[in-house]
Amino acid sequence: MKVKAELRVLGGNVVTVVVSAWVDAVWDLEFTERKPLDDAVEEELMARGDKAFRKLYHSLLTHAAEHQQHIWAILGENRVSVKSLVAVLSFFVLTGKSKSANVQQRVSALHAASVYLLLLGIPGSIANKVFHEVLLDTCSNLTSHCWPQDSGKKRKKDVVKCSQAEGKRSKPTRKGTAEMDVVEADEEEEDEEELHFSGQDLEKIRAAVALLVQSLLRLLQTFPLRDRPQSTSSCTELLYFEPVVGELTFAAEQDIAKLRSVPEMAFYGLQLLCSPKHGDQRESLRKVFHRLLYVILMMNKANRGRPTLLMPSQAVLSIRNQAINFICHTVTELKELALPLLHVLLQHICFQMVEKSEYRSHGARAVGMLTSQMTSTDYARFLKWLYSFSRHSKMVCRLFSVDVVMVLLEQEERKPEDCQDLELAVFLPHKFLIQSLLFARRMDESPTVQGHALASLAQCLELSALNVTRAVHNLFSTIYNANWTVSDSLGFQQTQKTYRTLPFRTVEISHSDSFICEGEMKLNHVNLLCCVGTVQTETDSNSCVVYAAKENVSLLLRRVKDSKTNIRKSALVGLLKHNVIPVSWENLAVVSERCRDQAVSVKKKALQCMGDLLATKPDSPVVQKAWLQGVVPAVVDSENSVQDKALEALDQVLLRHVKMYSASHHLDASQRLTWELLGLLCHDCQNLSQYFSRAFTIWSKQNKFTLSFITNLISHTEADHAAGAWLLLSKVVTSSPRLPYGKILDAWDRMDVSVTTCCHIMSVIGDIAAHLNEDSKSMIIVDLMSWLKSFTLSLELISAAVETLYLLGCSEDIKQTQAFLNQHCGELVSVCEAYLASIILNEKGAENLNEDLMIKHLHTLGVASLHCPAKVGKRTVLLVESVLTTHSDKLDELPASLPLSQFKSNSLPTRVRANGVITLGKLCLQHEDLVQKYLPVFARELEVGTEVAVRNNVVVIMCDLCVRYTNIVDHYIPNISACLRDDKPIIREQTLIMLVNLLQEEFVKWKGSLFFRFMVTLVDPVPAIASLCEYCLVHLLLKKNPEMFSQHFIECIFHFNSYSNHKSYNKFPQTEHEKVRFSLKGAQNREKRFRIYRFLLENFTDTQRFNTTNKINQTILACFADEELPLDTDGAEILSETFNILSLKEMKLQAMSAPADTPAGEEPEEDNMATMAKAVLQAAQKKVVSQVQKKVFIENTVPLIISLKNLLERKHSPVLRDLTAYLQVTMQEYRTEVKEFFSGDEQLAAEVEFALKTAEKEKEMMEQMENCTLKGDPKPPPAQVRNQHALQHVQTVQTSCSSPTGRSPEQRLRAGLRTPVVQYLYFIQMGTEVKLFRLMLKKSVHTVTHRIFCLCLVIHVNVIVPEL
Repeated sequence: MKVKAELRVLGGNVVTVVVSAWVDAVWDLEFTERKPLDDAVEEELMARGDKAFRKLYHSLLTHAAEHQQHIWAILGENRVSVKSLVAVLSFFVLTGKSKSANVQQRVSALHAASVYLLLLGIPGSIANKVFHEVLLDTCSNLTSHCWPQDSGKKRKKDVVKCSQAEGKRSKPTRKGTAEMDVVEADEEEEDEEELHFSGQDLEKIRAAVALLVQSLLRLLQTFPLRDRPQSTSSCTELLYFEPVVGELTFAAEQDIAKLRSVPEMAFYGLQLLCSPKHGDQRESLRKVFHRLLYVILMMNKANRGRPTLLMPSQAVLSIRNQAINFICHTVTELKELALPLLHVLLQHICFQMVEKSEYRSHGARAVGMLTSQMTSTDYARFLKWLYSFSRHSKMVCRLFSVDVVMVLLEQEERKPEDCQDLELAVFLPHKFLIQSLLFARRMDESPTVQGHALASLAQCLELSALNVTRAVHNLFSTIYNANWTVSDSLGFQQTQKTYRTLPFRTVEISHSDSFICEGEMKLNHVNLLCCVGTVQTETDSNSCVVYAAKENVSLLLRRVKDSKTNIRKSALVGLLKHNVIPVSWENLAVVSERCRDQAVSVKKKALQCMGDLLATKPDSPVVQKAWLQGVVPAVVDSENSVQDKALEALDQVLLRHVKMYSASHHLDASQRLTWELLGLLCHDCQNLSQYFSRAFTIWSKQNKFTLSFITNLISHTEADHAAGAWLLLSKVVTSSPRLPYGKILDAWDRMDVSVTTCCHIMSVIGDIAAHLNEDSKSMIIVDLMSWLKSFTLSLELISAAVETLYLLGCSEDIKQTQAFLNQHCGELVSVCEAYLASIILNEKGAENLNEDLMIKHLHTLGVASLHCPAKVGKRTVLLVESVLTTHSDKLDELPASLPLSQFKSNSLPTRVRANGVITLGKLCLQHEDLVQKYLPVFARELEVGTEVAVRNNVVVIMCDLCVRYTNIVDHYIPNISACLRDDKPIIREQTLIMLVNLLQEEFVKWKGSLFFRFMVTLVDPVPAIASLCEYCLVHLLLKKNPEMFSQHFIECIFHFNSYSNHKSYNKFPQTEHEKVRFSLKGAQNREKRFRIYRFLLENFTDTQRFNTTNKINQTILACFADEELPLDTDGAEILSETFNILSLKEMKLQAMSAPADTPAGEEPEEDNMATMAKAVLQAAQKKVVSQVQKKVFIENTVPLIISLKNLLERKHSPVLRDLTAYLQVTMQEYRTEVKEFFSGDEQLAAEVEFALKTAEKEKEMMEQMENCTLKGDPKPPPAQVRNQHALQHVQTVQTSCSSPTGRSPEQRLRAGLRTPVVQYLYFIQMGTEVKLFRLMLKKSVHTVTHRIFCLCLVIHVNVIVPEL
């Protein structure tokens, strides 16, 4: 027989006779380790190689197909022991399994395993004792050992060891067993490092692997593998063996010989494993789905251990898609049997998803494909589970639920009538997905989830499904629609807790794992009122829906201002673009303001959002204005990328569409938009002029304005939109090499346009003045002087005309230029002086006063005098002064030492007087003697003046004078800064802006009380002023002086409490009026003071916090401990406030706190190496900082605390309570080391330990009360039990307070009983009246919130204290 011949090829009698002793040893070892053969036998077997195995395999395969029952008889007739044959096969298998095996050994091992699996599949294999569990598992998993995992990596060339060169194996030297094992292990490690496989080697191994897999498939067709999960694992590992070309087909019966790719064979193997012959079909499906779960999640999951992520390469994604198709095919074929397991698979995909966005995206797509195989009832059941899953306490679960919802919304909406269970039908509409799963996450605790939900909500509007967009619009619509309702009480009562490594069964979400925030509960309560039916009439329903819609809009606009960057960025996307939120100026202004956000990414997103909105609604004036207000200021942003984005937007919208104008052609939409925007810049948005000019300064350096552009621009100066053309021309004229001056002069001749346009034309004339001939100049000068002396121009035009006059008279000769200005501007000064004299010196001049004409004369006098100071005489100055005071014929005798308001008031209106101040200030700019004379007058006016406009202008003038006469005005900075507490908000805001400008340019220094007055502005009653002050301090001034806050912090404590007994602090000069004006002393201002302290501390570095803490110990605590500062009423307030400051969480070092970018409920991504490295670094830093802080605290702070504690006890000071509270906060991190810290004062250590325990119990009680619900789930403990615990606590305190101190036992006990309920129980036990406890509640708890909490606690124990 051929089979017999092949057995002889393997060694003839060697198999049947020689190795009988060795065979018994191999079977005794249970095939768990390789038993060495005799050298000669081993060498002979290895020499025969894999060719013999291939021949034997094909002979067995052919004969088994024809005469399956005769194989075992033939083996017996030829005296071939099956036991020996299996042992020899195992020898080759275990040899090839080694990491150091060469190509020949690996190929032989794979062929030997194929022969074994083929034998095992022949009927009678079990009876002939071929089957062995360990050997079967080894053969099934052999591919993972024989295929080189690092075949694509390069080895070191200097130690390359080619496996083909080892045709024969050298004889090993006999050694002791232990020594041999060590040497072999070392050799295996070295071989693993040195082995190199060529392409030909890999081809051989791949062919052997394919043969093994085919053998496994043949085995699965005939041999039942009940309870063999290793087979499922082996098949799934083969899925990644090689890429698959094209789509696979999953037919029920396939020819194994025609399967070419290994993954295709693996899928067929999984299909065979799901057949009934391999045991319980449901259990088989469960195992297969469980293994494919990690294929879908793109994870590598060994039999044990946690799964690891795979790189989402094309091959991995391809196998993942094939796995999904295989599951879909299986569900289609097996239907009711597979659907429950499909539910489990979907739940595990959701629950085991990682946070990385790429994996979440692919996972959500997989969920969408798999749910498409479900019936409507099963789909609704899954959505019900997803609803509960979307409220899980883990952030990644809530995040992934949003991704799943977005995928499901892309599918066709299922009809509720297709659902057999009416209770589940409410889950099918897309409206449920949007409102109850997606939009519900807008109140999520995690900023990441919030931002993702808001961004996804905007993406819904891009979907083509009309019902999806309608559902989003309904969230913000005021039109009532009650066709669909969903109760917010949906949920589950399961109790199983889930973990990262899960058994493959239904994932249950318990209440302890659920998460819902207070804001979400509030808004959902509104939805319930609208939907469930608690409203009585249709009018009530409409009102409720309108209220809910307004709340949603308000919430979304608040999210645009959220403190978290990604939430602000996500809230901007698309909602205005699609008319979801009304396009009103109020809403647009909120988005436009984000273009000046602190975060660069938010600014860029806001710019993009405004650009998209403008492209969608180019004809809306409100959108146009909002776009300008957002984009134009961004050209001066501190971030270059934001500048570039804003400049690109302006270039694309405003410059690229300037084309040659023709009256016979209509402007297209883009051109109309350009000129409408430029028109807004000329009129409603003139405040953006400086930012717009900055853009042209940048563009001019890029040579952006060509001659053709200028020509096209000038052609528009005759159109209806000429104002915008002149605006652009005024910006580009200075950077243009050549201009058609004739056309510009023609426009000058026919100039009869608006004030703004005239200003732009004059600006153009002034810029081209150097290129005009003398005749043209003379003509323009005559026109200008004629207009100026007619006093018909507006104030803006007067300034522009005088500036143009100056540019026309400029020349290289300075004397000639000054002579020109003295001539023309001096003439204007004379005309104005004559007019003022006619009004002021005439007794009846003020009776028929033209107010506007008077203001124009004053304004002309001011701007003209700046160019000809020599033409301004004493009479002119006195006339202007007389505008502010009473008129007199004796101008020389007018006193100037008194404030303006102290002069005899005249009959001139306030507007005239306010303009008179500006003019007087301009006169002072050119004459230092006038500055010396009028500064005291201005300062006094700020203090006692009553006219708002006059005082406002005085502030402006004094700050302008500070730039030119810094040393003189410096003495009056306290007078200016005093206006930060003015009664009028406009003066406070103006003063703040002017002082910030001076501080930025360093014309003013942080001297005296200036810093503390800025701090008081932080708590201004007008929120806009307080916000502006905060922005200026942090983003403008702190950058110039990073130590500014820490240098002044300690002095803030003394200054705001008006404490001056310290030898070093709060010693700068102040008047009593100023002290009262800026004082924040007293309990009524405590919240304001601590708002300032928190603001300062939030902007400290850890170094500054550490140094400030030490400095507080040295300069405050030490002074009180040494009794340098008296512990009187004021001193006690300072010491109490100091302890409260030291207890603030902002005082804690950030290195000791949790990372700011990991909000509560969020878990760091463990597989992200950068995140892990950062976490390790933070942990090391925290440990070092903790040790340093601990050492400093023990050496410097603890002695002071002990001294102060003894002092406070001697004086019976109430500050002792604040000291204990400070220790309670500080010692939270050193709970186990209290006795070590306070080894010098055992009583203090005991009190601190007691305070810590009391705080824990109060926290537990608070949590219990928060967990109490109207449903009674979870149930609170009985009142008697709680009160019994409290009474035990009283007894514990009585025992701990029995040590002798300066106070009576009752006093010490009362001081130790911090909890109001415990105090009450003590009073009850002592027989104290209930009235006393009520009085204690009223007196000892200072804030309303604390009193309410105490009363709630009292109600909580009302079982035994019903009298309350």
